[in-house]
Amino acid sequence: MDQSGTKETDRMSEATEKNIPADKLVRVTFLPEGRTVEFEFGTMPYEHHGKPMSFLDVAENHGVFLDHACGGVCACTTCHLWIKDQTGISPADDDELDRMDMAADQQLNSRLGCQAIITGPGNYVVEIPKWNRNYTSEGKPLTLAETE
Repeated sequence: MDQSGTKETDRMSEATEKNIPADKLVRVTFLPEGRTVEFEFGTMPYEHHGKPMSFLDVAENHGVFLDHACGGVCACTTCHLWIKDQTGISPADDDELDRMDMAADQQLNSRLGCQAIITGPGNYVVEIPKWNRNYTSEGKPLTLAETE
């Protein structure tokens, strides 16, 4: 089992069912929900949520709620998340670093979901901080808020 509680064999069978070549597989686990999404690198349509291939873009494409009050244009910090391993993620630019100065509970692995871009296939684990989960905005369901 991995950090999200999912058996590695279960996730490998999901990737096999989708016929995603192992060398092109992107797997993103969103904590604390433990929801994992998989897709082939370079095939996800851009839905104009943050930068293309950002964690916000991935979340919106796969029905995972990540708040983004500004629409994903690096004008707020509501999509603040913690990335467990920064390998394979674009470096933060000056705009993001300036905006992160205003974020609550900054950590060394803090990034804005609208700006942190997945640059290649791999396994990524991100955590949406508990204080940053707004399940009542944008008409999203109260999935985690109801269970906490």
